[in-house]
Amino acid sequence: MHTLYDSDSFSVTHVLANAVPADVSPDATAAGEPLRVVPQLARHGFEIVDKRSGKEVYLDGSWAEIFQRKISAWQRQTPSQEEVEETLEQFASLAQNPVLIH
Repeated sequence: MHTLYDSDSFSVTHVLANAVPADVSPDATAAGEPLRVVPQLARHGFEIVDKRSGKEVYLDGSWAEIFQRKISAWQRQTPSQEEVEETLEQFASLAQNPVLIH
């Protein structure tokens, strides 16, 4: 997980759900070592937490792709904090899950 953005209003985390564990070497299968099962479909997502409402939304699939394109555009042309917050507010409007700490 990588925190991409954190402000008083929002937090955005990039979740690499299917990352290969760091302690598994690429040559492990050739050496006959047992491997943990790693899913074949590369999936990732973004968690957007609206700190004001205490709710979060997890974007994956096509929603994650749309959000990734937005992040790529931000990397090419640096937006103001206001522009970032406006965009996050639009995505956060999808949020229905309360943030729970466990």
